This record gives sequence, structure tokens and C-alpha cells, in this order.
Amino acid sequence: MKKTLQDTNEKSNKLGNTEIFKRIWLYLLFFVIDFYALPLFMKDTGSAMVMMLGIMPVICLVTSVLFGGKNGFCYWFPLLAGILFIPSVFIFYNSSAWIYAVSYGVIAFVGMLIGMLFHKK
Repeated sequence: MKKTLQDTNEKSNKLGNTEIFKRIWLYLLFFVIDFYALPLFMKDTGSAMVMMLGIMPVICLVTSVLFGGKNGFCYWFPLLAGILFIPSVFIFYNSSAWIYAVSYGVIAFVGMLIGMLFHKK
């Protein structure tokens, strides 16, 4: 029987977090592309607003739905989504973008919950 992340989370004291990260690294790579490659295409305020309020949250949501559908619940996933965004605040934005770290964590959490509706145990 295939292990899910929920099974892994319940046994995390015995297994450690290594197996959890083996299952989520590809999804985190999509977040890295979302948070660090897409801002390179922002040329002005208008394109930045479209990217930050439209394209980037949709990519985060879709990635999270796919993750939740495949792996079920993992408390690390939305936490890491928010944490991965934080360095991009210093690289591409200003201090007003801090709220997006929380927003992307919430979007990842909601997307994961939606995906869990389609998760087969």
C-alpha cells in the first residue's frame, strides 16, 4: 500500500522529516519558479500588479491543489510556501510585500485542502 504524507506525518517522530521533504521537493520547485523567475518579467507597476495579484497566486493555488490531491495533508507545505517567498521580498520588492508571504501560505493551505477532497487514501 502506498504511503501518504498523512501517514508520514503521523510517523514523523520515527521516520524524521526526510521522507516528507522527498515528497514535496518538486512542488517547492514550482514555488521557487513562481516566486523568483516570474518577477524577472515585471517591467512596470502594471505588469507587477498583474503578476502579483493574478498569475503568481493562481500558480500557487494550482500547485497546492495538485499537491493536496496527490499527497493529502502536510503542515509543512503551506509553511514552506510562505517561507520561500520571504527572500524575494528583499530581492524584488519592498517592505510592503511582506503580507504576500502570509497570503501565499494561506493560498497554499486552501489549495492543499481543496486537493485533499480528491485525495485517495
